[in-house]
Amino acid sequence: MTGSRILVVDDELDIRTLIQEILSDEGYDVMMAADADEARNARATSDPDLVLLDIWMPGTDGITLLKEWSVDGARLCPVIMMSGHGTVDTAVEATRLGAVDFIEKPLSLAKLLRAVESGLQSAQQSARQEKLAPLMSVVESVGRSALMRELRERAAQVADHGANVLITGESGSGREALARYLHDAGGRADTPYVSIACGLLAGDDAGERLFGTAGQPGLLQQATGGTLFLSELTDLGSKAQTLLTATLEQGAFACGDDGREHRLDVRVIASVRSDYERYADDGRLRRDLLSSINVLGLKVPALRDYSEDVPDLLRYYVDLMVDEQQLGFRRFGIAAQNRLRNYPWPGNLAGLRNLVQRCLLAGGDEEVSLQEIETELAVAAEPVEPLVKQDLLALPLREAREQFERAYLTQQLLLCDGKVGQLSKRVGMERTHLYRKLRSLGVDFRQTQSADD
Repeated sequence: MTGSRILVVDDELDIRTLIQEILSDEGYDVMMAADADEARNARATSDPDLVLLDIWMPGTDGITLLKEWSVDGARLCPVIMMSGHGTVDTAVEATRLGAVDFIEKPLSLAKLLRAVESGLQSAQQSARQEKLAPLMSVVESVGRSALMRELRERAAQVADHGANVLITGESGSGREALARYLHDAGGRADTPYVSIACGLLAGDDAGERLFGTAGQPGLLQQATGGTLFLSELTDLGSKAQTLLTATLEQGAFACGDDGREHRLDVRVIASVRSDYERYADDGRLRRDLLSSINVLGLKVPALRDYSEDVPDLLRYYVDLMVDEQQLGFRRFGIAAQNRLRNYPWPGNLAGLRNLVQRCLLAGGDEEVSLQEIETELAVAAEPVEPLVKQDLLALPLREAREQFERAYLTQQLLLCDGKVGQLSKRVGMERTHLYRKLRSLGVDFRQTQSADD
């Protein structure tokens, strides 16, 4: 994330200069402030992407300044605290006020760069959560379908319990926003909510991230009393899986600062893709970890499964963007609505929201026409997409039929382990005719065909 603006706040000129040289060599745009007054001015005028803030400064100290920033109502970019006299209590207090990390002086080059990179990544994650926030609002307030009513009722029940939760569903369906809803609606709104993309726990430093290091609280300590959200469990590294499994089973963990054992007081909520079972079957995802998290389960449906709600969702997002983004009002015509009800929505709610935004940004007639929608949907799903995600209505009848047959027979062939004989019985087609059909559709059955077929 080179090119990001970083503000360094430290009363010692040598340290400011050293950090500026290090980060500038890495491609960052570095600004400096010697005290709280200069830091306030720099933050107000330059809108930094990350702040490195010393705790012990003359006049207003770093903790006081961080507290001021956390309550002033402005966007709080990631803040990393620095101190040569750090204590665990100070680090925990800084974390509760919004700091994303805590590093000790004298500064280690490796730790500094890693902390900066991680802090900028956390900013991206927060921005992503802000984009997802309206998804839970729409689940709460819009949708008359049976699936949405069931999700609302089930989510309300799950929120009242403190047990761990596994949320399954497709990308863009609102899993992360649902996790935040469970945290807030379950009476934990005033407790820490810590979110981490599991891809960040795939390396050898997973233990440090989870349990912390000297003077730097880990994720479990940061989330104590509240919720730890693990986004996309299938991206979790093997080391992190082992450590988390042991922690959840034992109900305790040893902090990296002093090695003392702490009772686990964290509700773990994890999202996972719908096909996670195949990751467990081939050993990439531990079943004992799944069991520890999947105490309560929620499945977020794909939008194509409650497409009757699409007209209401279109109106909801139009009103939302007109109010929040001051975009010009437009309405979707009946033909456009019907077309979108029959669209497979591979991007789910996020995809629908993006489409509404594009149509409003494009402007034009007050009514969004069918022709405009066809233009927006012109890029058809790739053939490798699952059959239920392919937009067959965008194709002429012959092409749609061929694409359906190709996808259908390919998936059925996989279920039959490449055995055309079994496929013939499964689909009810005479074997010779089936061979001709496979060849005409370009389905290469020889690659998966077994020797005894």
